[in-house]
Amino acid sequence: MSIVDPARSRSPGADRPAWLRAWIEAAATLLAALATLLCAWAISPGPGGAVLAVVLALSLSRSQLDRDRRGRLEAALVLPLVAFAALGVGWLLRYWPWIGAAFFVVGMFLSIWLRRFGPMAGRAGSLIALPFVTLLTMPHVHATSGGLLPPVLVPMVIALLALLWVDVFHRLTKRWRWQGPAQSATLPAAREGSPRMAASTRMALQMAASLAVAFVIGFVFFSEHWAWIVLTAFIVNSGNRGRLDVLYKSGMRVAGAAAGTAIALLLSVHLGWDGRTTGALILAALFMGVWLRPFAYAWWALFVTVALALLQGFDGGTPAAMLWQRMGEIVLGAVIGVSAAWFVLPVRSTDVLRRRLADALAALAEAVDPATAARNATPFDEACDLVAQVVPPFRAVRWLTRRTHAMQPADWADTLLACRPTAVVLIGRGATPGALRQAIGAARKALREPAKLLPALQHLRKRLHECVLEAEREPLAPIDAAMTTRPSTRDA
Repeated sequence: MSIVDPARSRSPGADRPAWLRAWIEAAATLLAALATLLCAWAISPGPGGAVLAVVLALSLSRSQLDRDRRGRLEAALVLPLVAFAALGVGWLLRYWPWIGAAFFVVGMFLSIWLRRFGPMAGRAGSLIALPFVTLLTMPHVHATSGGLLPPVLVPMVIALLALLWVDVFHRLTKRWRWQGPAQSATLPAAREGSPRMAASTRMALQMAASLAVAFVIGFVFFSEHWAWIVLTAFIVNSGNRGRLDVLYKSGMRVAGAAAGTAIALLLSVHLGWDGRTTGALILAALFMGVWLRPFAYAWWALFVTVALALLQGFDGGTPAAMLWQRMGEIVLGAVIGVSAAWFVLPVRSTDVLRRRLADALAALAEAVDPATAARNATPFDEACDLVAQVVPPFRAVRWLTRRTHAMQPADWADTLLACRPTAVVLIGRGATPGALRQAIGAARKALREPAKLLPALQHLRKRLHECVLEAEREPLAPIDAAMTTRPSTRDA
């Protein structure tokens, strides 16, 4: 049996406060976006390349696709081709909007459906989605002539530049130990659904249905301003972790967008700033959104709405009329997204939560199994991160229904997450007490009986605490050896 040395395994920056880690990552993301933006302006003057540069840099930074050599190679090969295809879809949206909308829906369906075929296909799906998101921020983005490169090559080069600069700033922050640990990889969506149909397929169909309805309503009733409906329908269904998650995200989107639209209206109209000042405000809003997103999705919704409203402007009507129109489109897009998640092959959020609880308990059981040669808390810690991603909607439901519902799934997750510090200590010390293994087994068995799950998890938490107290009396190894992992800094 071996115990992992914490000095070697602890991620750089893991001991920094969460707000500081998030600030550093947001700064690196913004610097990468600025560098890509300047390069895009040099090779292709005009707003099209600039918007593509910023959106790709932001999306690549969050996707973490550059954090290993294989991911960088895959992105370098696939992303330029996808960016070129997205340029073609944008051209279709401009001249043949219905055909462009059909290609857009198919592209977004594929980006989610590919997850069922494993991690490599999932990363390819992420690469497909990135350039297509740009089309929702500026539906008619296209490269202009007069630059250093032919317009047809511009999106491909900008995609490679975005990948380059994101990788450069990620490496710099890691080298200087400024950056926190990389985001944990999410589990394949197929494991969270029914065995009859992979959850990734369900979610792909939900996304396709919501986008199709949003396009039809947007084209028929909102003419040039259809993008806000489609953008909201996309946002609330992206990263779908069940219908409750979509409902929660739509509420945050509407609340944040309401505040963001009002702020953008004030900044761009009443203060009357010029284009350069507006550009600086857009970048500042994006920085604030990236910084605060790990703490609450509503912050991201607020600041990204400010950025998009400033980018797209309020042309085409009076400011007050545009304000209400945009809010109406955002609410309508949220309703479309929620309806698709609720009625098109729905995925129950409690099933997703129980699947992730099961994975975390399985990782804990393996870590304290006497047959396990090396003690490593990383798998359990990463599984806890995945549990933490799906908890916020359940906490909101608990706050609203505490007096009327005795059983709250949020209590399951909070109890397991409370076990994390003591479990990490025991794993690091190499302890394998039989009573603890029995408590873990009882909790795993209780996953099939929700009424018994909370007492089983509470018993596990108590047993972990008792085992830590017993282990502290024994001269095994420094207790700091348990800290082989890091706290989570992300929220889904």
